[in-house]
Amino acid sequence: MNDIGPSRLALLRFLERVQERDLDRTRRWIAQEEQREAERQRGLAARPPAPDWLIERGLSQRNAVYVHVGGCWNAGSRSKGVERDQVLRALAEGVDACPQCRPDTALGILD
Repeated sequence: MNDIGPSRLALLRFLERVQERDLDRTRRWIAQEEQREAERQRGLAARPPAPDWLIERGLSQRNAVYVHVGGCWNAGSRSKGVERDQVLRALAEGVDACPQCRPDTALGILD
């Protein structure tokens, strides 16, 4: 009655097949993650440079609310990159300078 069920060797061979399958799956996951990371790095490298100046529009998108230095942490989602002369014109027309990044100071404009 010692022949009941699979042998110890058969069980170990089964375990080996399961572990090889798991290892293959893990290696596929690693390869997929490496591909995603490579694509992310390519996307970062292809990203256009951040603008030097931003103008933030109000909810209506008609009037400018703030002028920001490019990369300002306080610039809202309605900000758009603009050229230096547009920033100077906006400040001259009374658009407020961001109180955090102080683009007026960066431009050398003193009140």
